[in-house]
Amino acid sequence: MRDPYEVLGVARTANDGEIKKAYHRLAKELHPDVNPDDNVVANRFKEVSAAYSMLGDAATRKRYDQGEIGADGQEKARYRYEYAGGRGGQGGPGAGFNADDIFGEFFSNMRGGGGGRAGQARQQRGPDRSYKIAVDFLDAAKGSTRRITLPDGKMLDVRIPAGIEDGKQIRLRGQGDPGPAGPGDALVEVSVNKHAQFRREGSDIHLDLPLTLADAVLGAKIEVPTIDGTVTMTIPKGTNSGQTLRLKGKGIKPPKAETAGNQYVHLAVTLPDPPDPDLTALLEEWAEKQDKSAATE
Repeated sequence: MRDPYEVLGVARTANDGEIKKAYHRLAKELHPDVNPDDNVVANRFKEVSAAYSMLGDAATRKRYDQGEIGADGQEKARYRYEYAGGRGGQGGPGAGFNADDIFGEFFSNMRGGGGGRAGQARQQRGPDRSYKIAVDFLDAAKGSTRRITLPDGKMLDVRIPAGIEDGKQIRLRGQGDPGPAGPGDALVEVSVNKHAQFRREGSDIHLDLPLTLADAVLGAKIEVPTIDGTVTMTIPKGTNSGQTLRLKGKGIKPPKAETAGNQYVHLAVTLPDPPDPDLTALLEEWAEKQDKSAATE
């Protein structure tokens, strides 16, 4: 694989924003959906995706810049040769150097013997790959599937477990970069988008629900949204703004949990907008009666 900086057309000093901008421009131009049945462009798209997977991850980019891994993401074997001074006091710059010792150890390790550093390096699995995906609140609560593109261009469907929290990682075994002892893993960090109505606190869900004055005073049966759909809730007579009602078991069931949390509905009494003249007159009459009653006590 070519140098990823060259593939994306950016300088080695490019910042994260410049790298992302270059990738988005090329991905949009080379995407298979835009260039169907064009193998040349498809291969170029794979190359761009692999380059961004390398440079888009800060840790992987640092390792590449330091020469620890190659453009293909594989570990680079590194050998340290230490100068051995001459023995017997007659050695010059080359005294004590024994090519048979050095290369004998090298080829011994190549054959799996000796257990030296080179042999250990070849027993390591390939590097892990890091990805980030964003999912909607309800998809995270109920579970879903998202598709990611691997560096080789292969599409992989990632199962999002029901109840996953924002910032959690999903480990996909064997979907990382190749290595001598097998591929590493893919680490997928899940970012959960905020919902217009629901808020999550642990396994519970909280919801602010507007309530008309009539429903608050007289009581009513109203429709309330939950992550499983709409349910009917009974509002007691004389309900005040700020009261909270509970829907048992209508929260989120985290992975491996036996039961789901609850949904808490926070009631907020709202007045008509624009104001209702009849309601205003009724309340003025009621307030006048209350004032007279208080004056006679």
